[in-house]
Amino acid sequence: MKENKMLNYIKDVLENMPSDWLHLTTHRLDIYNEELAKTQFLDQFENLFNDHNSTTSALSKLPTAYDYIRLGHPLSSILEWGIANLHELDAEEVISFQSQTVPVLAILRKNLLNNKKTQILYTHQLPDFFDAEVIKRVYGYQFELKKIDKTSDIATFDGSTVLISENDKVSNIDLNSNIDFYINLYGDLGSVLLINGKQNESYISAIQHVRRRETISMTPENCYTALKSLVAHSSVETKKNIAEANKTSVKGSINSITGTTTKALVASSGLSMQYAIMMGLVDDALENHKGKEIKFIVPPNCYGGTNDQARRVAACLDNVEVVDLPVDGDNDMVKSIDTVLTQIAQEDAVPYIIAEIPTNPRVEVPELQKLKEVLSTERKTATGETAIDPVFILDQTFCPNYQFLGKGKILSTVRTISYVSGSKFPSGGKCTAGYCVGNKNTEALIEKVGKHLELCDNEATALQYKILAKQMPSMNQRIKDAYKNTREFVTFIHKVLPEAKINFVSDKLASQGFTPSVFSLDLPTKGETAEEKEAYKRKLNLKLINLMITEISTESKFCVSYGQLKGCYWTVPATSTQGTTKEGDKDYIVRVSVSGNLDLELHMKVFLDFVESI
Repeated sequence: MKENKMLNYIKDVLENMPSDWLHLTTHRLDIYNEELAKTQFLDQFENLFNDHNSTTSALSKLPTAYDYIRLGHPLSSILEWGIANLHELDAEEVISFQSQTVPVLAILRKNLLNNKKTQILYTHQLPDFFDAEVIKRVYGYQFELKKIDKTSDIATFDGSTVLISENDKVSNIDLNSNIDFYINLYGDLGSVLLINGKQNESYISAIQHVRRRETISMTPENCYTALKSLVAHSSVETKKNIAEANKTSVKGSINSITGTTTKALVASSGLSMQYAIMMGLVDDALENHKGKEIKFIVPPNCYGGTNDQARRVAACLDNVEVVDLPVDGDNDMVKSIDTVLTQIAQEDAVPYIIAEIPTNPRVEVPELQKLKEVLSTERKTATGETAIDPVFILDQTFCPNYQFLGKGKILSTVRTISYVSGSKFPSGGKCTAGYCVGNKNTEALIEKVGKHLELCDNEATALQYKILAKQMPSMNQRIKDAYKNTREFVTFIHKVLPEAKINFVSDKLASQGFTPSVFSLDLPTKGETAEEKEAYKRKLNLKLINLMITEISTESKFCVSYGQLKGCYWTVPATSTQGTTKEGDKDYIVRVSVSGNLDLELHMKVFLDFVESI
């Protein structure tokens, strides 16, 4: 009776849910408390359930579940809530993934750091891409792997027991106290992880963090399909063939936009892509530079996901270390790279550099000719041997139209892999997919990257390919239109608030092809002490954002993204994109992302109202 009531309610919710639940990739920060991600949404969702209220207007008023669908979203939260109720678990003990491999890796990571044994059991067969040898050798995870006939035969184990099973229905299963983790595979829909037993509660946040950084939650479309299966007690179509025409179109667009002819890879998100790059390069170093230390060189204040993921990889592998690369403000990226590479050469280590151009959030571009020279310089080890040349891993999310890698281009002769978050300009904010491509000197490396993208089951979904195939042909024109509006807005702000410091590309850089449509705004402040000034500025940041989103609610949003098809997005990096960055490296400034489709005159008018109010 209780189960039927819940399933009937979910059925009504699926019929009445706001369309944004299925189509938006980024959600409002003004109705979001990150510390209560998922739980605040579900607490109020349960109130509606208890009140038998499934109206669209009531569902629309629920707080943001997660700010970005890579981390989770309303439909993943409801799917997890529904499955948890069937098994008398807490909703936090059910976690959905788009990947079938990464939930296993999440448990293995936690057990590696806790020095705890793991046995992985499976009933039918493991996915073809689950390569136990590579997981042990490259990722450093240790486990026993066994096929079993029936779960009733599972005995107690001194460590964690993981059961992997294939399913074509989202339904109830009998939980066995000797099984700590159930991973139910649903083909191309993804997987659902159940955490069984109070003794395993400490795994919840660790597994959520892996989903946040190394993969994505089950997509809204696939959660919708899974929820329909749940309420109908029906089998679900678990194979969604990617249309080859879409895949060919997307990869052709990537090559055309980047000026390359090499193999392009497309992942479920930008961070999924970065994870495949990192692990692919670790694999290559283990094969070609045996016994040598691996150094990932990363700006400490870059995008928080990049920073955090790099440090998470290093935490699991004794031969991998993160080296800070100061790039913003008083620091010069080229000089910093030269200093760091010289030191790493002395250590005879393998240097991998991850950097954003332009930098985020301060939108700075290094002198590219000098960058090429410093990356091309032959260096010597302490014993006089030729040092290993670096691989430059270039995040060009903020300038995906700039050609770095093609024949005759500035980084064509330096080992360089470029990657982009496809949730920005490539898709116009319609999906989370990311992609990468390398120059001719990285063809072997790209093969390694592709291998780890497949192993982690992090390739883009059929729908993501479909969206990119539709949106990417118009990307370069959208970038031009958005830059035009951004330049006008920046010029206006300079005029009406000259005391503010604006970080944006110069006209000279724009003439060279760097035409981002994002800028950061360091507002003028006042106060007697540094603490008072900082506190005043932080209040002013929120005053500006709240005014814009209130006065222009149809276009201005308090959310994290860039390259959107319409409107203007506002955020404070320190409290959003830099969430896991060390406090001293955070930027408490306003970041503004402007599209080519908005009422610019109205935005200028409201901004002037803000200036006059301070």
